[in-house]
Amino acid sequence: MRQVILILISCLFSVGVFGQFDQDKKAIISDIENKAEEYFSVAMKIWHYAELGYQEERSSGLLQELLTEQGFSIEKGVADIPTAFVATYGSGKPVIAILGEFDALPGVSQTASPFREKREDVNAGHACGHHLFGAGSMAATIEVKKWMQANEIKGTLRFYGTPAEEGGAGKVYLVREGLFDDVDGVLHWHPSNSNSANAASSLANKSAKFRFYGVASHAAGSPWNGRSALDGVEAMNAMVNQMREHISPDSRIHHVITSGGEAPNVVPEFAEVFYYCRHPEMRMVKQNFEWMVEIAEAAAQGTQTKMEYEVIHGLFNVLPNETLARVVHDNLSALGGIEYTEEEERYAEKIIESFEYASNVSINHVKNVAPFKLIRKGQGGSTDVGDVSWAVPTAGLRTATWVPGTSAHTWQAVAAGGTTIGKKGMILAAKTLALSAIDLYRDTSLLIKAKEELDLLKGPNYKYEALIGDRKPPLDYRN
Repeated sequence: MRQVILILISCLFSVGVFGQFDQDKKAIISDIENKAEEYFSVAMKIWHYAELGYQEERSSGLLQELLTEQGFSIEKGVADIPTAFVATYGSGKPVIAILGEFDALPGVSQTASPFREKREDVNAGHACGHHLFGAGSMAATIEVKKWMQANEIKGTLRFYGTPAEEGGAGKVYLVREGLFDDVDGVLHWHPSNSNSANAASSLANKSAKFRFYGVASHAAGSPWNGRSALDGVEAMNAMVNQMREHISPDSRIHHVITSGGEAPNVVPEFAEVFYYCRHPEMRMVKQNFEWMVEIAEAAAQGTQTKMEYEVIHGLFNVLPNETLARVVHDNLSALGGIEYTEEEERYAEKIIESFEYASNVSINHVKNVAPFKLIRKGQGGSTDVGDVSWAVPTAGLRTATWVPGTSAHTWQAVAAGGTTIGKKGMILAAKTLALSAIDLYRDTSLLIKAKEELDLLKGPNYKYEALIGDRKPPLDYRN
């Protein structure tokens, strides 16, 4: 009986939602719903591939193949990245782009079970939901293209296949190569545990691997003949920890020791530590990072080792564009949130039981769309969408592809992303992106206003200088 009531409520909700849209938008919503299983099957293939950054050959190839079948022209290997591509339909202005990601994270292997259960075939997982990101954005792009073709809409539609968002800064290289220079507006989305479309910033971020080189020797028999590279790493870590007291509380610095020696009885001749340096403002990231380099040099001098460092990635903070963000928010709000079935509720409850620190979690949270917020000061994580947002007006959204209370980069996120819970969030995102793109093609004054807003925020003397400098894409950073 309860299931019947839920179905009736869902039907009434759908009627209410459809009543807010014109015939073209209703047709797109209907078409996405009818092809939901087909689009989700693409996401699940990428979920099973679980390919790491710059290694996403099958994931990228699958999206390229499907977009080619739909009449898009494909430019492969852009910005010297084998798995990056641009799919294009149409010509002329306006140029509207939709972003798609598809890289997984290392060490987060998980099945779709609501219990911790490692996949035996892979040691990685889509703990940030980029399989849904890529497939959902592709779905939206295909539906917008069909609308443009049927209605003879002038303009250009692009899908940017952007690899290695997780620490590889894939989009930064595309921005640096000028691949967004003629774009008028960019739309994107990201998996989450709730539904929102805020005009929100993020943290700027610069990372590097600091490598110390010493002299090997017997750690007991003749340690005086050795110089420990690990001592260099530990000295650097100690001084960075002392540095924390004297930097802005908004700063975030974290690290892992990626190599610390082979055996306790051998003085390590090589050691490496991988650092992230974040702050809401790019200038503070630069300042703190330069201080960290000075510390690394001092650590090497104090331990009589040699040091070199390699910048791995650098990301701007997202520059929120309120004009475009309100378009996306209006469409998401009109579509509404997500309804779980009884089976999905049971699954969600099991996931929630696995949380060690989350409290006061409500499954009903997914039914709502958060009120609009303008958040100028970055918080939380970082994204290479930041560099895109300084080049062209950009707006995005988040939908509940994970159980409420789920943190990104966890096995729980991998699991839910492989179920119908992930599917529902992806389909909601695809609808929102498609409807928002249509609004921008119909009313190009929104793009003009968005560009004026962007120019005002950047200031008259702004000149783009990537935090990565002139380095080439780190195609082997996950090896």
